[in-house]
Amino acid sequence: MRLRSKWLPHPLLSLILLLTWQLLMNATSVGTLIMGAILGWVIPLITHVFWPNPPTLQRPLVLLGFVLRVLFDIVIANMQVAKLILGPTRQLQPTFVEYPLQLTHDFAISLLASTISLTPGTVSADLSDDRRTLLIHGLNVTDADELIRTIKQRYETPLLEVFECSRT
Repeated sequence: MRLRSKWLPHPLLSLILLLTWQLLMNATSVGTLIMGAILGWVIPLITHVFWPNPPTLQRPLVLLGFVLRVLFDIVIANMQVAKLILGPTRQLQPTFVEYPLQLTHDFAISLLASTISLTPGTVSADLSDDRRTLLIHGLNVTDADELIRTIKQRYETPLLEVFECSRT
């Protein structure tokens, strides 16, 4: 293990932790910067053993677009779910959908499953043993194929570009 990776195993995670700490503190001072830097250094140092094969980030701008899309989709889905819940419940069509995965890296699959669960109205329920199918529960699914196309286009395709982990 190189010296840089031994003492700073995940520099991007360290930076994100520092920035997150600053946002949580809602103030910038020497003390909050020092504490954020310590947390940004110690947390990745302690948890690096849980990342035996971290993915390599290939296209950070695509990742930024993905994050913005997910945030937008969360806001829109919240409004749609509120409308569904406040309306007549007999119109709901809850169902389970088997989603065929193209992603192969565990981290990317986990990120996709988390994204699906973060979006109101859908929950990732299970991952098949062969890691090729994700079971998704939808609160109101009128067309399972449309849900699959939407997830593939909006979430999985950008993740395939970001982490370059598609099946060949």
